[in-house]
Amino acid sequence: MTSYTPSLAVALLATLATAGLVYPDCNKGPLKSNLVNAPGFQKLGLSAYQWWNEALHGVAHNRGITWGGNFNTATQFPQAITSGAAFDDDLVEQIGIAISTEARAFANSGRAHLDFWTPDVNPFRDPRWGRGHETPGEDALRNGRFAEAFIRGMQGTASTLRVIATCKHFAAYDLEATGSTTRFNFDAKVSTQDLAEYYLPPFQGCARDARAGSVMCSYNAVNGVPACANSYLMQTILRQHWNWTDQNQYIVSDCDAVYYLGNANGGHRYKSSYPQAIGAAFQAGTDNICWATGGTAPDPLAAFNQKQFTQANLDQMIVRQYQALIRAGYFDGSDGAYRNLGVSDVNTPRAQDLALKAAVEGTVLLKNDNLLPMNITGPGNTVAMIGFWASKADEMLGGYSGSPPFSHDPVWAAKQMGMTVNYATGPVVEENIDTSTAVAVAQKSKVIIYFGGIDNTVEKEGTDRTSISWPSGQLALIKKLAGLGKPVIVVKMGTHVDDTPILDLPNVKAIIWAGYPGQDGGTAVMQIITGAAAPAGRLPMTMYPADYANKASQTNMALRPSGSYPGRTYRWYQGAVFPFGHGLHYTNFTIAIGDFPFAFSIQALVNLCAEAYLDRCPFRTLPIVVTNTGSYTSDYVALAFVTGNYGPSPFPIKTLATYKRVFGVASGQSQNASLSWTLGSIARVDATGSRILYPGTYTLLIDQPTAANITFMLTGSEVMLDTWPQPDNGYG
Repeated sequence: MTSYTPSLAVALLATLATAGLVYPDCNKGPLKSNLVNAPGFQKLGLSAYQWWNEALHGVAHNRGITWGGNFNTATQFPQAITSGAAFDDDLVEQIGIAISTEARAFANSGRAHLDFWTPDVNPFRDPRWGRGHETPGEDALRNGRFAEAFIRGMQGTASTLRVIATCKHFAAYDLEATGSTTRFNFDAKVSTQDLAEYYLPPFQGCARDARAGSVMCSYNAVNGVPACANSYLMQTILRQHWNWTDQNQYIVSDCDAVYYLGNANGGHRYKSSYPQAIGAAFQAGTDNICWATGGTAPDPLAAFNQKQFTQANLDQMIVRQYQALIRAGYFDGSDGAYRNLGVSDVNTPRAQDLALKAAVEGTVLLKNDNLLPMNITGPGNTVAMIGFWASKADEMLGGYSGSPPFSHDPVWAAKQMGMTVNYATGPVVEENIDTSTAVAVAQKSKVIIYFGGIDNTVEKEGTDRTSISWPSGQLALIKKLAGLGKPVIVVKMGTHVDDTPILDLPNVKAIIWAGYPGQDGGTAVMQIITGAAAPAGRLPMTMYPADYANKASQTNMALRPSGSYPGRTYRWYQGAVFPFGHGLHYTNFTIAIGDFPFAFSIQALVNLCAEAYLDRCPFRTLPIVVTNTGSYTSDYVALAFVTGNYGPSPFPIKTLATYKRVFGVASGQSQNASLSWTLGSIARVDATGSRILYPGTYTLLIDQPTAANITFMLTGSEVMLDTWPQPDNGYG
């Protein structure tokens, strides 16, 4: 495939800002008889190429994408944290299809390229993490299934990819800055058990199971070796253990990660020079260096000339990247797949409906003292809408956003519904701010809706919080509003804040969490409040009390509690304000479990399996009957947790085994549903990281809190479903 000089080829390995995409043509253009790879060779129809394009929840503003003309907007879906709360894998796949369709339309018009650095599937381990809202939540199984669904949607299932998706950030990345520790120098100390059980399964879903075209290595080190120079992660686990060895898949560094693994100030100082850092990254498995603005531009040619990496390394990296482009139809000419997509495929009515659907499905009702839903239209039903979020539509998008075709905030949506709205802004953080206007607005209204929480000027890339309390100024205003003797609805945006101070306030009758609900977030929230839509979302993360920030160091990567350390996530932490999976409805449900055998032979289950990987072997589907005993038609998310007396454990573990969203259960009606799961989802991970199916007694718990349960047994001998590779003399 290749005929090139090192000086031309090496320049391909650094991601730099370039002009828009111009497709080469291997069928009709000069390339049909010239074998050249270079960072742009216009005489042969090969333009410069930008690998860096973003689309976490819609085509976004970044170096690789040119906005303007007919392409001045793109659909902006909810952030992953809100879509994750829907627990609807089909929805996630449909979002991926919509985003990649618009992305390909941008590319066809020379306004984007074919590689998109999405999704972010790092588990949301610590509530202070500034980028947690980019992820689907804290649970490894949930994030893995989200990753599979999103990758299927983005790339498609045909032989030609719609776009190339990149799973990030590999691995154990969930810290921006705490004290003198930053993402550029943090060494994540992770046990092999926690790595295999929690930090890596979402990437297994991306790479092994969904065959993502690209993976991004992260800024941090893992057990002493920077991720982008970590051969244990990139070679032993990713490429060998997960068999991610196709020649059309590549690893790209996070931007400036290679600069900071060298001798840069504030970095890892893993190598003494930049060329040595580049060589370490390339030899360990990185194929492409992203350079942003954090340091000197990389010079792969200097590293090559200093023999920091070999011609064989170079050949392999070039082949991986360009065969990925071949797989995406980059060289296929004007008649290639997806070349017909254009501006008419951007901002379609279907995409707009899907964005609203995702926002509605991901909204979570945390508290309701028989107030909601409520009719607040018509004469005399004045509504006070208070808080900076109430009319801040752009804040509802979150980070890595593009320009939406519209931004519907709650005030706009309420007025469209015919409500009489009295609006006043409120404090963001400060307590010593005049809130007299907000109080006056509330006094002349029948009901008060307060919109607040943490916005993306506080939780964002490069920034972690030190507190997960309600901002003092907002809390003070909520208390004033609650003292007026009128019903108060609190709508929380952003991610974690501790609701303990407002849960028992008189007149705070309802609390809703909406996260970052996207371009139509205001409409979604008001539809939930009025009953035009029924809430069924579930929290994809634990809501911790404020003092958790004092008990758990952000740099402690351990999951299990020890001494005064309280542990992490719903599996190990006790004492949540609202637990993972919490979510109320406007109706009541009963759950009945259908016929399910009491005992299974482990050996029979394994012998019947035709999967290449034993952890993907299907287990017997669990039939359930969902009955709506209340007055409102509603969706219902069936969460199935497994616990029991099997395998080694310091104390009983409750682990999400599967989930399913059941749609539109009418009042007084029942629906049958089947929960699909695998042997891997009920297995346990031992201290070596290996996943083992143990004999013993298992209990399956449906819902949070438990609404139904069933016990079954696995008999016979334990079976190793996945033998985890052990690090050899460290991780490098």
